[in-house]
Amino acid sequence: MAAETLTGLSGKVAVTNIGLLLSGDIDQPILDANTLVIDDGVIVAIGREKDCDLEGARTTVDCKGTTVAPGLIDSHVHPVFGDWTPRQNQMGWIESNLNGGVTTMISAGEVHLPGRPKDVIGVKALAITAQRSFEGMRGAGVGGGVKVMAGAPVIEKGMVEEDFKELSEAGVKLLGEVGLGSVKGGEEAAQMVAWARKYGIQSTIHTGGPSIPGSGLIDRDVVLAADADVIGHINGGHTSLSYRHVCDLCEQSSRALEIVHNGNERIALLTARHAIELKCPHRIILGTDSPAGSGVQPLGILRMIALISSLADVPAEIAFCFATGNTARQRNLRQGLIEVGRPADLVFMDRAQHTAADTLLESVQLGDIPGVGMVMIDGLIRCRRSRNTPPATEVPVVL
Repeated sequence: MAAETLTGLSGKVAVTNIGLLLSGDIDQPILDANTLVIDDGVIVAIGREKDCDLEGARTTVDCKGTTVAPGLIDSHVHPVFGDWTPRQNQMGWIESNLNGGVTTMISAGEVHLPGRPKDVIGVKALAITAQRSFEGMRGAGVGGGVKVMAGAPVIEKGMVEEDFKELSEAGVKLLGEVGLGSVKGGEEAAQMVAWARKYGIQSTIHTGGPSIPGSGLIDRDVVLAADADVIGHINGGHTSLSYRHVCDLCEQSSRALEIVHNGNERIALLTARHAIELKCPHRIILGTDSPAGSGVQPLGILRMIALISSLADVPAEIAFCFATGNTARQRNLRQGLIEVGRPADLVFMDRAQHTAADTLLESVQLGDIPGVGMVMIDGLIRCRRSRNTPPATEVPVVL
């Protein structure tokens, strides 16, 4: 994105002529509004155009009746450094996800670094370096400015409480997947998860069969005993637990239920349905678990939304909440909801050209991926018409 395009949207921005405004809030997924006002990257007004103060807006985005939603959040990725993945030796994978509407990615561990250190000092050094690296990368606009929340150490035997205190003081706020390192027992994992929680570090646990060398089966009993904040890829990454054991996790734990693209699709659908039956759909969050052996999926989150909506009979506006507001609340993020005071991380979408449906929501419920016409992060346009989605029927125009 050219520098002049980014600076042209600083200050006050009016987003008008919105056809459908998705909030990300599962309790009120659709807002009765057609206008947003953004000032210095933050949403300052939501409403009808006639009721909003547009005076002084340096730029107006005419949505042409298309849909605006919070930028999508991928709750489970495995970055390393920069916009490159050694897992697939691919460049530009983060920016490709931006073209799929993703504005935030959350690391579940930098596990694909060649020669990843497994001694305690090396584990901490890698996490702190990754956290610093991706903070700097975002500020430089690398990867399209996607907010990559990185620096997620994979816990290893020998770590003590002081290690978690040191990590927290250095700015590390995540743990990599419990079970990808040498700590695989429920009791031992529970102690480290508790230390992490004490110092404000959120944890995710691997669920299901092994995925990389050194990992192993993490079964229902270990997941329940460890009590991590997020039940990572509850539908397996790739190999799932039995549906009965997945149901036990839904029923016996109150933690977030993360469904991923690179998992068992049947269990993904059954998990979504079961959570709704249990009246806890707010616990469902979505990730891709990429890069992985099956590749990088720039449209992975959109595909999950369409899959769950069309085959689990979940209204599309609710499925979008799984990848936005639900994740924001489970992950303690400011972005992911369209509310006054929240960052203006937005995806502008419309139904794909020649879909059989009349509206975007209907098209998603048919299983079609929408077309992305624009993506904004902190009020700055980071991409226009997506190079990866089907072409949108209408796209916004910057005036």
